[in-house]
Amino acid sequence: MISRLLCACGARLSSGPSGVCSCGDFVKVTGLSEQQSTIPDGAVAGRSRAAWGWFLATIVVSFVIDIVTKYIAFAKVAGVPVSVHREEVVAATPKLWTLIPQHVPVTVIPKVLDFTLVLNPGAVFGIGAGKRWFFVVFTALAVAIGTYIFAKHSRAKDWVMHVALGLVLGGGLGNLYDRLIYACVRDFIHPLPGVLYPFSWPASFANKEVWPYVSNVADAFLIAGVVVLAWRAIKTPPPQTRR
Repeated sequence: MISRLLCACGARLSSGPSGVCSCGDFVKVTGLSEQQSTIPDGAVAGRSRAAWGWFLATIVVSFVIDIVTKYIAFAKVAGVPVSVHREEVVAATPKLWTLIPQHVPVTVIPKVLDFTLVLNPGAVFGIGAGKRWFFVVFTALAVAIGTYIFAKHSRAKDWVMHVALGLVLGGGLGNLYDRLIYACVRDFIHPLPGVLYPFSWPASFANKEVWPYVSNVADAFLIAGVVVLAWRAIKTPPPQTRR
């Protein structure tokens, strides 16, 4: 076993199977081979206070924005305040539309954005209606996995990844709050209202709208975070190794 490790920068590390050099490189020894993975931005994010600040601040801010916008929407959009009570939701499921008074959607931008109130028993786009506890457990696992990825598999200075992960977890926690408190998710954002597919395509769809789904700010944060993470995964080159 090699007792002294030599980093590519020329500095020697203390004895042992692995070590972190002052330049930020991590050196690991397996048997008699020396393998170095370059981390140009320093240590992993879990050891950085600034990285934790970006990550946690994004989670808190996105969560608060989602909860506040839901509160305002359900207080204003229908013309009268709409209160959602867990017991009524459980009793009315799956006919949750009976709990929302009939109202004219608020047009923000014609054919681009409407606000209309909907209670969603499922996930984004209404997927998995009625499987509330599945989504509660799934969200809890996603938060744990997302935090682990942040702490162990992101660079300390990679604030874009930290914000993207924070948006995903903040959005997930916003909808988790609704499921735990109200037994459903409060939605109000309807993009592209009344915009239909051209030439009656596709003929098999019962709803001809291009975007019939109503969502919320948490869903927007989730989608934005996932898109950024996917883009980073495609654009970021794999770590270089030296032997």
